[in-house]
Amino acid sequence: MRILYGAGPGDIPGFDTDRLRAEFLVEQLFVPGFLEFCYTHTDRMILGGAVPTDTPLEFGDGADVGTEHFFTAREMGIANLGGAGSIIVDGKTFKLANRDILYIGRGALSVSLTSDDAKNPARFYMNSVPAGADIPHRLITSQEAKPLDLGEEKRANKRRLKMYIHPEVAPSCLLLMGITDLAPGSVWNTMPPHLHERRMEAYCYFDMDDQDRVVHLMGRPDSTRHLMVANGDCVISPAWSIHMGSGTGPYAFVWGMTGENQAYNDVTPVPVETLR
Repeated sequence: MRILYGAGPGDIPGFDTDRLRAEFLVEQLFVPGFLEFCYTHTDRMILGGAVPTDTPLEFGDGADVGTEHFFTAREMGIANLGGAGSIIVDGKTFKLANRDILYIGRGALSVSLTSDDAKNPARFYMNSVPAGADIPHRLITSQEAKPLDLGEEKRANKRRLKMYIHPEVAPSCLLLMGITDLAPGSVWNTMPPHLHERRMEAYCYFDMDDQDRVVHLMGRPDSTRHLMVANGDCVISPAWSIHMGSGTGPYAFVWGMTGENQAYNDVTPVPVETLR
């Protein structure tokens, strides 16, 4: 379990590139045959990655989070970004195709992750946050997610956002989770940028060619910074930071949020012309 302690907006002017990446970029979550976790003190979200190959990858112990079991006081969303696979929660099997998401509620005891084909393994991406309610586990397929079409072709920000773990689709305690795909020829996501002071967000960029990067912009509106993000990299976006990005090639991203509410539109827009 890696640990990130985070930083405030007043710290950022003194960060060089290496320090900025160390505090906000999570790399190497998807290692074949391994289960990786990163605990961030930004609203205590845990990011995880698992690529099961020949044997299942299992977890459930709560030692790293200070409880008897991992899910004693937590919930989780698991998105499959690779080949077909299965997740067994307390003996119940959920089969996940590419871009399906499984919600695991508070109280689960054990989780086992497998791939149907070790040569084309599943790539399980996880967001876990503290939870104060018992919500049943649920598989949300890509077809069941709620789509929203956003942006304009002429501004190169046309995209389709799909809500999975969301009050309008599948309820949770405090976790929100979904996937956004850009239309062919569009490069900008989350445009125009905004702030949501009552929620943090995490991004996992995927379906990118090895040579491509997303330039992820963060920081305060009057003092922006950037991260160069590769395929499978994740970005922690605190509530005080803007977030938007532009890719050098096609990409998609999983977004996950937690905080005071689940009001997706509880945001403060930031006009592009005011950015510095």
